[in-house]
Amino acid sequence: MFLIVGIVLLLLLPSPWNLVGCTCAFLLFLGELFFWNTRVRGKSKKVGAHNLVGETATVITACDPNGQVRVSGEIWAARCPGGADEGETVRITGLAIDRLTLLIEPEAEAR
Repeated sequence: MFLIVGIVLLLLLPSPWNLVGCTCAFLLFLGELFFWNTRVRGKSKKVGAHNLVGETATVITACDPNGQVRVSGEIWAARCPGGADEGETVRITGLAIDRLTLLIEPEAEAR
C-alpha cells in the first residue's frame, strides 16, 4: 500500500517534494514488509484431515455406516458404525485407514 502511495506522490507532487514523499512512503513500505515477514515466519500451517478431529459436522447423506458430512463448508466421506441420519449433528472422532474418511459418532454419544 505504501509503495503505491509513494508512486502517486512521485507523480503528483511538485519537485522536490515528490522525492521526499516517495522516499518516506518507500521507507514505510520497507517497514511494513519487515513487520509482516517477522510476524508470519515460523508459523506452522494447519492443514489436513487430522485437524478436523474433535470438530462438529452435519450429516448430509445418511451414514449407515458410510455417508457424507459437511465440515466448515467442505464435504467429507464419513463412517459411523452406529449410524447417523441426514441433518444430524455429529462429532469427528478420528480418521479411517485411508485418511480420507472421517470416523464420526452422534453428538449425544460423543460426550
